[in-house]
Amino acid sequence: VQLQASGGGLVQTGGSLRLSCAASGRTFSGYGMGWFRQAPGKEREFVAVIYWSSGFTYYTDSVKGRFTISRDNANNTVYLQMNSLEPEDTGIYYCAASERGGYSHYEYAYWGQGTQVTVSS
Repeated sequence: VQLQASGGGLVQTGGSLRLSCAASGRTFSGYGMGWFRQAPGKEREFVAVIYWSSGFTYYTDSVKGRFTISRDNANNTVYLQMNSLEPEDTGIYYCAASERGGYSHYEYAYWGQGTQVTVSS
């Protein structure tokens, strides 16, 4: 199983980025695909999840209304569109896959390598 995250970069406050997570190596139908982030000196935190089969989504409160998670079934890719970025959004963003989904990183067995997002003030 491979999860390849990309799309990070440096943006100013208020800017946008779109992260991609290309999944391969197995069928992910029935899986929850999540995005997590980790800022320097902080624990990894949940950002958003999408359930591959149903399309149901859930977000942490701090990103609701600004971030959108979506999936492309044909290309086995999950996206995280991030708008109105704030310096507090800075961190390494990881995509992950879980048979159960959920909001804790302990529930996710498969992880991508991470992509750096830096938001300057």
